[in-house]
Amino acid sequence: MASTEEDGGSVEEKENNNRKRTKSAVTVAWLTFYNIAMTAGWLVLAMTMMRFYIQKGTHKGLYKSIARTLKFFQTVALLEVVHCAIGIVRTSVIVTGVQVCSRIFMVWFITNSIKQIQNEESVILFLVVWTVTEITRYSFYTFNLLNHLPYFIKWARYNMFIVMYPIGVVGELMTVYAALPYVRKTGMLSTRLPNKYNVSFDYYYFLIIVMLSYIPLFPQLYFHMLRQRRKVLLGEIIVEKDE
Repeated sequence: MASTEEDGGSVEEKENNNRKRTKSAVTVAWLTFYNIAMTAGWLVLAMTMMRFYIQKGTHKGLYKSIARTLKFFQTVALLEVVHCAIGIVRTSVIVTGVQVCSRIFMVWFITNSIKQIQNEESVILFLVVWTVTEITRYSFYTFNLLNHLPYFIKWARYNMFIVMYPIGVVGELMTVYAALPYVRKTGMLSTRLPNKYNVSFDYYYFLIIVMLSYIPLFPQLYFHMLRQRRKVLLGEIIVEKDE
């Protein structure tokens, strides 16, 4: 009787292990597909921007030429919040959510909604930074999942952000600042009293609050990346020394 129970237990264990392996394989396959698709999408954006600038010799009209592709791939990035929430990616849901949602906000509620600012140099500034960052980031994840990570991609992932992240933030803040006069003049996305819901909302002041929110949020996200960098790159140096 005891041996039968042991046999039953070992069969159950094997089944559980097989299920875990299958689940893990499916997860890796999905994440690999997702990261390859996102790398390709941002590469398309990069090539479109370069081709436009070579042909036209100006940044004016560039945003319009990439708007549809940008909106699609940046919105699809919401899946990354889902990945964190369901546990298939071990990253903070809050950190990922803030990063993804802030970009979606910049795309849909600033540059897409306020056409007058689409030719601002600050828009091109953050778009170039986003494109370089995302190509590097998604390439890193793809090669890491395939267990074949070139060192230069790893180096770029954990070093380029030191300069690129602040430049991107400057571009975003300058773009929001450029949008303020148009928002105030048109009263877009604002609700005035009296109305049947008895609720007032001023998009102009909301954007000012968004700009001010960068003061506490930027250092937290930046130092989070610096900690990750230290853990990955300095961790390797310590291991090499021990060996």
